[in-house]
Amino acid sequence: MEDDANLIFYNPAGISTITSPKASAGFFKYLLDINSGNIAYAQKYKDYGYFGIGIRYVNYGTFDGFDENYNSTGTFTASDFAISLGYSNNYKDIINYGVNLKFIDSKYDVYSSAALALDLGLFYKIPDQNFNLGISCLNLGTQIKSYMDTKEQLPLDLRFGFSKRLEHLPLTLSVGFCKLNEDYDKFFSRFRNLLIGGEFVVSDYVDFRIGYNNAERQDLQTGSSLGISGFSAGLGIKYEAYSLDYAFNSLGKIGSTHRINIGYNFKN
Repeated sequence: MEDDANLIFYNPAGISTITSPKASAGFFKYLLDINSGNIAYAQKYKDYGYFGIGIRYVNYGTFDGFDENYNSTGTFTASDFAISLGYSNNYKDIINYGVNLKFIDSKYDVYSSAALALDLGLFYKIPDQNFNLGISCLNLGTQIKSYMDTKEQLPLDLRFGFSKRLEHLPLTLSVGFCKLNEDYDKFFSRFRNLLIGGEFVVSDYVDFRIGYNNAERQDLQTGSSLGISGFSAGLGIKYEAYSLDYAFNSLGKIGSTHRINIGYNFKN
């Protein structure tokens, strides 16, 4: 997708598709008492290119602690934090490229870890066909501090996707694949990580969205019942310089998640 400050979290090349300086703040309500928040800002700076900053925070709630003899040690918390500094530019307004420098910090009780990573991205536009294509590689880096004595690999994620706005219908379809770098016994098994989305323009002020995550649906199967797990739906509302986005995602019998985001477009 394009023209959104939150693209810094998915493909840094998308930063250079913004049409004006943009700010965004969101809240993600996950299962139980797990909550997450995000803040993003992006703008063009003179002729140097496009710059952005994105912050994500996850709080996993409060836990009861016990020692090896099952004696209570009180309560403790767990949280993750990541900040991304992004740069993007374009070549002949067709090919966009971008990179993030990311710092990640994690704290679980008295244990902590830190990492440095890069996100790389390319974004290709064919305006006269309303067609966009993107590829990104996220979390390319290493731990600089481990929780204890064992270092862990970062969750590397190679993603590819494209979107097409239909010619005679106010509908934009998008298809994507994530985790293409992971090993599978069969080549076509890696395409289980299929993502499909659609955005229907209801009016100048309202967009309706629906999505499907194939891997999530397969992972959430309980017995013979799948329900609507893996499906999501939402609304986008725009008024002057403001935007409000809401998304609902079903996790089947486990529950559901809710995401809300507020955006603001600054004047150039």
